Amino acid sequence: ARACASLLLDRGVKMLVIACNTASAYALEALREDLDIPVLGVIEPGAACAAKSTQNKRVGVIGTAGTVSSGQYERAIHRLAADVKVFSKPCPLFVPLAEEGWTDGDVPRQVAHEYLRELAGQSIDTLVLGCTHYLLLKAVIAETMGNRVTLVDSAEATAAVARDMLGPAGAGGHGAPSYQFLVSDSPESFARVGKRFLGCEVEPVEWVDC
Repeated sequence: ARACASLLLDRGVKMLVIACNTASAYALEALREDLDIPVLGVIEPGAACAAKSTQNKRVGVIGTAGTVSSGQYERAIHRLAADVKVFSKPCPLFVPLAEEGWTDGDVPRQVAHEYLRELAGQSIDTLVLGCTHYLLLKAVIAETMGNRVTLVDSAEATAAVARDMLGPAGAGGHGAPSYQFLVSDSPESFARVGKRFLGCEVEPVEWVDC
């Protein structure tokens, strides 16, 4: 995380969003100590949205094994609402399903049922999608949990906070945005998966050595 942040600082970024729940869980505080620019993770905004959303004080959190085992969502929610009961469940197979485009059909529905049936039995009224990949499986997750459960997308909540922190001037004025995509893995794979997330072509993609 420090190596990636250093490379981005060289590119002149004015704010850093750690757009990964697992990296936010383990690297956020270190980067905030190291850097002189605002650093925003995805856990705090997602937790705040969940604490505000729940009516019966029972919140579920799904994420990678690393995110769930860190306990960061539970601590963040309890800092805002100590009386909320948090139920967490790792859902590791959701990531490869999202990356391979298996977001609908029998396979993701069966995986969602296996992962989520335990949470469905806990009478939660709010479920945090604690991994940025899970947005692609939102429809299947919503179908599995039922319409009484509100889904909180931590990425969407973080984007709203980042927008408010930057403001109109800090965001670069009123012109059209420009994008640079830097990856430390396969550019071709990133472009393919990124298109699923953003709904448009992801280019140009530059490989960098972190």
